[in-house]
Amino acid sequence: MSDVTITVNGREMKGSVEDRTLLVQFLRDNLGLTGTHVGCDTSQCGACVVHVDGQPVKSCTMLAVQASGSSVTTIEGLANGQELHPVQAAFREHHGLQCGYCTPGMIMTAVAMIERHGPSLDEHTVRDELDGNICRCTGYHNIVKAILSAAAASAPQRIAAE
Repeated sequence: MSDVTITVNGREMKGSVEDRTLLVQFLRDNLGLTGTHVGCDTSQCGACVVHVDGQPVKSCTMLAVQASGSSVTTIEGLANGQELHPVQAAFREHHGLQCGYCTPGMIMTAVAMIERHGPSLDEHTVRDELDGNICRCTGYHNIVKAILSAAAASAPQRIAAE
C-alpha cells in the first residue's frame, strides 16, 4: 500500500492505495468521481481522459501513485457551480452527445485542444486530435461542431468601434 496526495478539482485528496491502482480507479472508487468513465481498459477509447497538471491523460494508463503530488481536473471540476464550462455548453448546444458515455473524455480532450490552439482551431486538427477518443453513437459531426464553436467563442471579445 502507498499513500497518495492528489489535488483533485482544486481540493487536496489523500488516500492509501495498492501500488497497482489506476488513477481512474482512485478517482471513481476512492473519491466517488464517477464522471470519468472506464470504457475499454486498454487506453483505446479515451472515455477516461482527465487533466494531470494541465495535460490530457488517459487515466487508465496512469497509476494513482504516479499522480501523487499532481493536480488533476476531472469532468466534475470543469463547471463553475451550476454554470457549465463553455465546452460543456457547446456540446449541449450542438448535440455533441448521444448516449453520453464518451462525452466526459471528449470534453476533457477538447478543453486541452482549445487551450493549445485557441480560436484558430480547424476541423482537420480537431478530427486528428480526437483520434484517441472513440464514440460509437454520433459519427463525430456534432462533436466537431461543438468543439469548433467553443474554440471560436474562446477568442477575446472585441468591442466594435463606434
